[in-house]
Parts: sequence; C-alpha cells; structure tokens
Amino acid sequence: MMTPVPWTARHRADPGTAVPPCADCIADSAGGLTFDVIETGEPGAALLVLRRREGHDEVSLPLTPTGDGRLRAALPSGVALPEGRWDAYAQVAGGEPRRLAPGANDLRSLVARVPSGSLGHVAVRIPYATRHGNLSVRSWLRAPHAEAVELYRGERGLGVRGRVYGIPLAPDAHAEVCHRDTAGPLIRAEVAVEQVEFGFTVAYGALRPGVWDLWLRPAGEGGPRVRIARLLDDIADKRPFLIHPRVPVKTLYGPVEAGPYYTRDNDLSVTVTAVG
Repeated sequence: MMTPVPWTARHRADPGTAVPPCADCIADSAGGLTFDVIETGEPGAALLVLRRREGHDEVSLPLTPTGDGRLRAALPSGVALPEGRWDAYAQVAGGEPRRLAPGANDLRSLVARVPSGSLGHVAVRIPYATRHGNLSVRSWLRAPHAEAVELYRGERGLGVRGRVYGIPLAPDAHAEVCHRDTAGPLIRAEVAVEQVEFGFTVAYGALRPGVWDLWLRPAGEGGPRVRIARLLDDIADKRPFLIHPRVPVKTLYGPVEAGPYYTRDNDLSVTVTAVG
C-alpha cells in the first residue's frame, strides 16, 4: 500500500525553523526496508540512524547517493532489529542526528506476506508516522511465530484460524487462554492441525470478566509457548483499524459482553466485560 504523507503535514514549520529531512520507505517481501532521503548538500558521510525507544540499542546504516538527488540506506532482512519501536534519524559528518519526517511508504509487498520460516523466526519491520509527525519503524522478531490469519465471530465464542512459522505443529498442539491480571487456571482449547495451519475456538461462556491473552503450544505441553499475533501486513498498529464488535453472552459469572481485540503490540486477546 502506498501511504503518502501530505506535503503540508510533512513540511509545516514555524518561520525560521529548519524543515526536517524527509524519508520515503520501500518494504520488500523478505522483511527488508529501503530508505530514500532527499540530499541536503551538506558535505561529509551521511548515516541513517535507528534508535530503539525502549532501550539503548542503535543501528547505523550508510546513506549513499543514488544519482537523482537522493541518498539511500538499506536495512536488509538479515540485519537483526530487536523487537520494539525504532526512531529514525539522519546524521551527516558526525554531527547531531536530526529526526526524520515520513514521506511516502510503499508497503505493498507486506500485504498477505507469507514468510518461509526456514530460519526459525519471523522478522517484521513496518515504518509509520508518529503522532508528532516523525518517522519510526515498528519491529517484531518472533521465534517461533503464530500468525492470526482469520477471526470468526460467533454468538458464543471466537473462532481463530492461523499459521505457524519456525516450528512444526505436533498432533498434541493446543491453545491456551490466560487471564492477564489474576491468578487462576488457564483455559485450554483443542486445536485442529492441517500442516502449518491451526484452528481453535474460544468459548466465551467459561471466561470471567477481564482480559484474556491467547497463546499457542505448537509442540504440545513440553514445547514453547507462543503468543498469537497478527503481524504479517502493512499496519503497524491494528487497534484503530481492526475493530471487532462485542457480543452479549451468558456465562458462569453472569451476563457479559465479549470480543477479540489486538493489543498495542498486535497480539490477539479477548476482552470480557460484565453487564447489568
């Protein structure tokens, strides 16, 4: 999907304030990103710097001339980018890094992306505009990964169909539905397995009020516990866009409204709210 940012939004500034450099981003199907920055004419070597917001990690990529008045930096899929939010900067000749503004994003290759999973993990990088009008990259690195492909809303429960990457599905694979805030037994859901795809149903009637997180045990009880998420598309934050209505349900704990939602990290959860 091409997501251009309007010129006025990108370049609106107070008189006398320097306009921040702007970067266009292109994603490839392997998980790599290319950044194109308009050349400023400043002398010296230029770098594109990514700083992880939640820690002190930093990745520097050389910006090289393309011959058309632009500088280009490549972030290949093979370069590790730990999970988190990375703020993008341009730095010239060792000077102070300047925050980059978002340009046009070509993310078409991310739509319906199906990674091989042969490396045992899935790497996802999605550039986006922050609420302050800056360019950042949301990165996920899941090993293994359970992708939520489709959700089916029923009157009494939620159907989930997904695909697993980086690990085979065992005959005793199952899902776990866990209350986020209170101790207590988790709810286990049987999984239908078909090669790398899985499916299960969350019955709302057994859920007490609160938030329930969905996990997959692809190798059974003794294997890894994998958070179910929707990562393989071009939407960095699913919450404003993938909104699922809640349904009224009578449960062991009284009447509730229940439904799925995606968290800030695009993990899949179910919210249950008491009514009446």
